[in-house]
Amino acid sequence: MNCIPNDSNHLKAFACEVRTELIMGTTVTSENITGNTFPSIRRVWFITGASSGIGRELVGQALNAGESVVAVARNTTRLGDFDSTGRLLAINADVRDEAAVRQAVEEAVERFGQIDVVANNAGYGVFGAVEEVGDPQARAIFDTNVFGVLNVLRATLPVLRRQRSGHILQGSSIFGQTAVPGLGMLAATKYAVEGLSDALALEVAPLGIHVTLVQPGPTATAFGGNIDTVQTTQTDYDATVRTPQSEAPVSEAGKVAEGIRAAVAGVNPPRRLALGTVSADAMRHALTARLADLDGWADISKKVDA
Repeated sequence: MNCIPNDSNHLKAFACEVRTELIMGTTVTSENITGNTFPSIRRVWFITGASSGIGRELVGQALNAGESVVAVARNTTRLGDFDSTGRLLAINADVRDEAAVRQAVEEAVERFGQIDVVANNAGYGVFGAVEEVGDPQARAIFDTNVFGVLNVLRATLPVLRRQRSGHILQGSSIFGQTAVPGLGMLAATKYAVEGLSDALALEVAPLGIHVTLVQPGPTATAFGGNIDTVQTTQTDYDATVRTPQSEAPVSEAGKVAEGIRAAVAGVNPPRRLALGTVSADAMRHALTARLADLDGWADISKKVDA
């Protein structure tokens, strides 16, 4: 497997797998990962990217918990095996199509009367050096991973604002806080989502709406099938982008989902939720490096105020 080297040993190990496992999701059980019982609340979930991976986990487990789900995907035929007893509304829609997303929200409210949790889960990756990614590929990934997120937010926020309640789960990843060679475009979209979500959280907090950035590490899903690759490569980048590295530990999708459900059930949900020790360790390494730069260049930073 082609993988991505990095100065961090953790990133070296996990980059091989995490580049293919970056979609968030949720699990429904009677107990969360700490053994605590979830409150008995029958929420209505609006989930994009719902037909596969952790998105599909989110759908099935929410239904198992007796909750209602609006499952949005480009092709929802793979959701036909769920026994929903009327609590599943599957809608074919592409998050890049703003009109289709708005229609999906209208159908959701017409069916269930409310939306409690919005899971911005749709997304994919591009593998290749930054220079190697062509303009069409760069624009395409932003169309889905960033502008698709915005389409969902613009469609659902009027509902949440009227309710004065709700929880938005923004599908980031470890690459919303750090980046590795070969996944620059994916990281660029996740950094964008993190930036807009930080502003959004402050804007909607007075309205009773929570925002959580979900940041999983490598997770056992089929996200690898959603990785686009560059058409032309440069040998200069083979050493940094395409040198094989050892594989990292991979989290179970169900465990990741339980962590997300714990955050949704919490009284004070986090702004950011790192899921998996690989994710947490790699992000801690990245944040420590930023602090080192701040401290090491503090004199220069202060001089510009003179």
